[in-house]
Amino acid sequence: MNRRRLIIPPVSLPVLLVMGVLFVIIFVFFSGVVMAAFEKLGIPPDVAYALFIFALVGSFLNIPIAEETSYEPVVRVREVRFFGIAYPVPFFDWEERRIIITINVGGAIVPISVAVYEIFRMVYFGRWTLLFNTLMAVLIASLFSHAVARPVRGLGIAMPLFLPPLMAMFLGWLLGGSNPNAVAYISGTLGVLIGADLMNWNRIKNLGAPMVSIGGAGTFDGIFLAGIIAVLLV
Repeated sequence: MNRRRLIIPPVSLPVLLVMGVLFVIIFVFFSGVVMAAFEKLGIPPDVAYALFIFALVGSFLNIPIAEETSYEPVVRVREVRFFGIAYPVPFFDWEERRIIITINVGGAIVPISVAVYEIFRMVYFGRWTLLFNTLMAVLIASLFSHAVARPVRGLGIAMPLFLPPLMAMFLGWLLGGSNPNAVAYISGTLGVLIGADLMNWNRIKNLGAPMVSIGGAGTFDGIFLAGIIAVLLV
């Protein structure tokens, strides 16, 4: 007897086509948004597009930078015999866990590189007042990001998405002078990096994860988006 096996795909073809179209639309829109922000920073369009592609590809790359060790209490069970009868006896013990801390190429290194490039431009052109205002903006944004960031066990450092960009936008208006876009981008990017990640370094090892990635959400990470959104709002 010939038996025919019925194979039912997990997702139908029309749904796959709709998902593909939506992905293309989101990709085009998001790439346009990122490139518009980079161009407002004075980055040429071809370089801006290359940075965006590099950020997308780099979202899959994490570079190890440190290793932390934590000790967590665990409940173990040992067997105790009494008159030949075995009894399980629970007891507390300490388990060593090693946590690898990495930095994401697309979500952290790319936006940090753009921020450092903008700072070097200020130094090169001798815009010392703007540089001082930028450093002040980074300090304020870092303290603000640290205040609103919360370590979430098993997840990472969580924070409201739009609060850091809004703060960076106001700092760009207040301290940006002739270049509010650069101040907004730098304070938004470095503010999240310093305030949310670096200032919570001691809490990272208690998140209960074997690996923690700074900027691990790639182009949708707070480090990447804070500067982009802040520039667009300015």
